[in-house]
Amino acid sequence: MGDTDRKLFVLDTNILLHEPLAIYSFKEHDVVIPMTVLEELDRIKDSKRDVARDARVAIRALEAMFKDATPDEISEGIPINKDKENTGHIAILADFELQETVKAFADKAGDNRILNGVLYLQNKRAPREVILVTKDINMRLRAKGAGVRFVEDYRTDQLIDDVQYLTKGFQQIEGEFWANVQDVESKTYAGRTYHTIAREPFEPTYINQYMIDEESDFAGRVEEIEQDRITIKDLSRERMMHRRAWDITPKNIYQGMALDALLDPDIDLVILTGAAGSGKTLLALASALEQTIEKGVFDKIIVTRNTPDIGEAIGFLPGSEEEKMMPWLAAVTDTLEALHKNDHCTEGSLKYICDKANIQFKSINFMRGRSIQNAFVLLDECQNLTASQIKTIITRCGEGTKIVCSGNLAQIDSHYLTPVTSGLTYMVERFKNFEGSANIHLNGVVRSRLAEFAEENL
Repeated sequence: MGDTDRKLFVLDTNILLHEPLAIYSFKEHDVVIPMTVLEELDRIKDSKRDVARDARVAIRALEAMFKDATPDEISEGIPINKDKENTGHIAILADFELQETVKAFADKAGDNRILNGVLYLQNKRAPREVILVTKDINMRLRAKGAGVRFVEDYRTDQLIDDVQYLTKGFQQIEGEFWANVQDVESKTYAGRTYHTIAREPFEPTYINQYMIDEESDFAGRVEEIEQDRITIKDLSRERMMHRRAWDITPKNIYQGMALDALLDPDIDLVILTGAAGSGKTLLALASALEQTIEKGVFDKIIVTRNTPDIGEAIGFLPGSEEEKMMPWLAAVTDTLEALHKNDHCTEGSLKYICDKANIQFKSINFMRGRSIQNAFVLLDECQNLTASQIKTIITRCGEGTKIVCSGNLAQIDSHYLTPVTSGLTYMVERFKNFEGSANIHLNGVVRSRLAEFAEENL
């Protein structure tokens, strides 16, 4: 590992918990895993935390890589990819043997040993760049304070640099829509009007992206994209605003677009993002009940969400899986109550609806290995899921199933996720060119004037 052109990356434990196969992401550069990281992975792999599985995957990947290496080769470094010539090397650093130099925070002995190892390598390998890679913001600050010259976050999993660049699922055109169009070819097919126009004025554009303007009544959705032209399905704004689902009508055009996607049988995945109180769960549940009970499109409604510390917390609650899930799914039961608040007997209505629509409350941890057919799946609070957890659920969906993923990137509770690395962000970016999905960012808080003021001013 003496090649001075290559960078030397030292990985913190949280990198391997966040992405267990991160060791393969550094290609031609060298990677060092401190012994302390292996100790911490060992502790976590037997715990009941939801990252225990990721710790085991990381340990297995390292074992597969080092299984034929001698102790000397392990400390010197072996090629990450044996089949390629110009590949980086990976080594394990026995950081407990080094003379201690970092004395800060005695209660964080593991972190101190890792910092110690980085400083040792920085001095021994100079003038090579030795870079500590960690997702822990405080560890990055402490490293810089201790004298580590290069400290970075792990960005390989980021599809965008800032959530403000995340596609919103619609384009709001300034002025009037038709003012930007020189040449249009319109045709009516099966009672629907389609306009084929030049693509360039509306870049960047994606399939199923909505088009609205500020001045006229125009609303449309991109149906087809060719090299230099796009075809837009004309959706009357007035008609969208008067659509009903379970007696709910949209309160603004953003909710109108969301309801259009939720009720469209050709869209299998709807992603709803937006602030607290923008109507994500209400619209999803109303359209689920409408299509399951009134139209008979689906056989059942499955409601699921991530439960924090599921291993520890759900086990101690009494009752069946559904009863254990109730405290976390209060948002959904509150919404059901709101939809039936004017009924003569709300409690009786809820029981009847839950039976009639076959509403099932499930934990994400028990979704693996299932196949869900002819169901409306509502995945709430998606911002706390990783990309792999979301993949686990979406790949469960079989024929005739529609899945709605909702979340608010401002409310991430997970220690390991940020808005740019959340599975929700990942999903929006990955599915933006898929013809079977639509994504709508709900602007405006419609819960109450109190909630709206709090969202803007607190």
